[in-house]
Amino acid sequence: MPLPSKSHAYSLTTPCPKCPFRTDVKPYLTRPRAREIARSLVRSEFPCHLTTNLDSLTGDEDDLHHDTPNEIHCAGALIVLEKMGQPSQMMRIAERLGMYDARRLDMNAPVFESLDGMIAAQPRGRGR
Repeated sequence: MPLPSKSHAYSLTTPCPKCPFRTDVKPYLTRPRAREIARSLVRSEFPCHLTTNLDSLTGDEDDLHHDTPNEIHCAGALIVLEKMGQPSQMMRIAERLGMYDARRLDMNAPVFESLDGMIAAQPRGRGR
C-alpha cells in the first residue's frame, strides 16, 4: 500500500492490523506505556506503526522513534478519541485547516470505546 505524503497526515480512516487501539488484537503494550500514549494524545499526535521509523535496538515499545515525512496519524487513536467526544487539540486544528474530516473514519472498526478501556486491557507490565 503506497503511503500518503505528510500533507495527508490525517488520511487513514481505519486502524492497521496491529493497531494497539484495536479490540480484536491481543494487547501488547504495558499499562504504563498505554497511559503515556493516552496522555500524549490530548495535545499531540500518535503515528500509525506502519508509517514510523524506529531504531529497533531491543524490539520493544521503548525503541527510539524518529519523525519521518511519511508519518500518518493512527486511525485507531482518532476513532477512540471521536467515540469519546474528545478530539485532541491537533485533530481540531487539522480539521479547521481542512486536513482532517472525522466523517471519513470507520467508526465501526473494532477499537476501544475509551482510552481507559485501552489502558485496562493491557498487561500490567514489567513490575510497574
